[in-house]
Amino acid sequence: METRLSGHSAYRIQYHIVCIPKYHYRILNPDLRSYLRKLFTKVLRSLPSCEIIECNIQIDHIHTVIIIPPSYKVSEVVGRIKCQTASKVRKKFCWLSKVYWKETIVWLPGYFVSTIGLDENSIFEYVKFQQTHDLGQAKLELF
Repeated sequence: METRLSGHSAYRIQYHIVCIPKYHYRILNPDLRSYLRKLFTKVLRSLPSCEIIECNIQIDHIHTVIIIPPSYKVSEVVGRIKCQTASKVRKKFCWLSKVYWKETIVWLPGYFVSTIGLDENSIFEYVKFQQTHDLGQAKLELF
């Protein structure tokens, strides 16, 4: 993954996010999966600089790898994805109202998230030896 630039920062942040249907119901059939893939892309288009790198939809949960810039809260992005996909999925797939009767929800309220990046040892080595790497690189020469 390349380093991305925003107004006042540079970042390399990818998140592994897992979402699960409410009650762990096995509702994510092939039609619903293909519709959700399109919806995820559409929802993230409304969030500049957010991008889905990978998406794997199983029958009872979804794994995604998403780039989210530091200007967004991960919880806001996940909340928007879950909220917008739930309402659109319920409108398109009427049978969900029989599965989740008396409820307008499709997703469990929580989710799993972890960052993806360089391995821990590489970061520790970089930070530990940064002073020796920087020596002599930024010498200021005056007249």
